[in-house]
Amino acid sequence: MNSAPDIRDIAPPVEVFPYPLWMVVAAAAVVALLLALAVWLLVRLLRKKPAPVPLPHEIALTALQLAREQLGTLDPYAFSIRVSDILRDYLVAKFDLPAKRQTSDEFLHTLENFAKFSSGTKLQLAQFLAKCDLIKFARINATRADSEALLDQALLLVKESAGIESKSSAERRAA
Repeated sequence: MNSAPDIRDIAPPVEVFPYPLWMVVAAAAVVALLLALAVWLLVRLLRKKPAPVPLPHEIALTALQLAREQLGTLDPYAFSIRVSDILRDYLVAKFDLPAKRQTSDEFLHTLENFAKFSSGTKLQLAQFLAKCDLIKFARINATRADSEALLDQALLLVKESAGIESKSSAERRAA
C-alpha cells in the first residue's frame, strides 16, 4: 500500500527585525534630541540681531573724542595729522569725497561744485585745512591751544554736516 505522506500546511510568515527594541528607541531619542538642538540653534541665530553699523559721524565723533584724550601727549604736529585724518576719513565715508587722495587745494577745488555744503561750511573746512597744512608742512610753532582749536573746528564740521543726507543714506532709505 502506498500511503501518501502527510502534507503539512504552509507556515505563517516570521517577522525578522534586525535590531532589538531598545536600540530603536535609543536611536529615535538621539534623532529627536538632534532635531531639537538644530531648531534651538536656528531660532537663536534668527533672534540674534547684528550689532548696528555705526554711522560715519558717530565714528568720527568717537575718534575725535579719543584724540581729545591724546591732546596732552601728542605734539601739535602729530595731533594735527591725526585730527586731519579723522576729518578726511569722515568726508570719504559720509560723502564719498576724494579727501584722502587729494591735496588740500585740490580737495577744496573739488568742493566748489559740491552743493551739499554751504559756503560757510566750505570756508570753515578751508580754514581748518590751511591751519593743518601750516602745522604739517610749514612746521609753524603750534601750541596746545592751536591743537584744541583744530579739534574744536573738526568737531563742529562733523556735527554740522552730520545731518546732511549722503548718497549712501538715501540709497538705504530707498531699499
